[in-house]
Amino acid sequence: MQIDPRRLAVLRAVADAGGVLAAASVLHLTPSAVSQHIARLEAETGVTLLDRSQLGGRRAAGLTPAGRMLAGHAAKLGQVLAAAEHELAAFTGQVAGPVTVGAFPTAIRHLVVPVAAELGESAPAVALRIRQYEPEPGRAALRTGELDLLITESDAAALARDPAGLRTVKLFDDPYRIVVPRRWGPVSDLDVLRDRPWVDGPPDTAVRRVLDRVCAQHGLTLDRRHECLEFPAALAVVAAGLAAAVVPALALPEQHPAVRAITTPLVGARRLDLMHRRGRHEPSPAARLVAAALTTRAHDTAPSS
Repeated sequence: MQIDPRRLAVLRAVADAGGVLAAASVLHLTPSAVSQHIARLEAETGVTLLDRSQLGGRRAAGLTPAGRMLAGHAAKLGQVLAAAEHELAAFTGQVAGPVTVGAFPTAIRHLVVPVAAELGESAPAVALRIRQYEPEPGRAALRTGELDLLITESDAAALARDPAGLRTVKLFDDPYRIVVPRRWGPVSDLDVLRDRPWVDGPPDTAVRRVLDRVCAQHGLTLDRRHECLEFPAALAVVAAGLAAAVVPALALPEQHPAVRAITTPLVGARRLDLMHRRGRHEPSPAARLVAAALTTRAHDTAPSS
């Protein structure tokens, strides 16, 4: 019996992702191709690896006990390959390979893109791939291996904890600013804006949490007339004279003729973190190089409070 290690990697992806469909997305294969790899591995080993009793039902097809056992060996094989990569990089002094980084739009613009351009010159053997992700789906993609590094945002006032299986490194706090239409004239504090319309964020977003906290702390009931997911859209609403908004400093343009930013400590900040998988050989040498470059860039980019 000879086991194809490439098919073992597919089996491991099914185990990590939680099913054939999710593994296909991670591996950039069709579900049919993933199923074929598993079927050929079953033919090689002579045992059933995929529990097909759930096919067509609400639950994703999972692995049989034999499949889970073999996926465990596949994970060990992945650790051996990662160790070999680390040792070879140390032996040769060369770092190479693909690194996929997930981030939200402002982090892509200010951190990931400049680092990708810089490493394209200084470390051309490292192929940095950029993917736009919001924090929650990004953490899932990081765990399954679709991402190597992830930049997330969260409320700086919240207790910071490492998610299960992941390690978090703080980059910096990005202070929020209240932005108002310039045509509204001078605005000194929140009391002036209590009766004005505002741009809210969708449920469970940083902006929504900030406005909820400000209202609770100061006994305000704001007219949240508009709702925008992206900060450029919120700034467009403000520039048109329609509402005030809360925007992080990193998302503000250096100059905007129709918008005025108010510096106030009342609205707090968002925290930017860099995440990678937790493990003896994580991150890879190439991902470690990218992480170091992102950390340096973050230090140079961090807005003043």
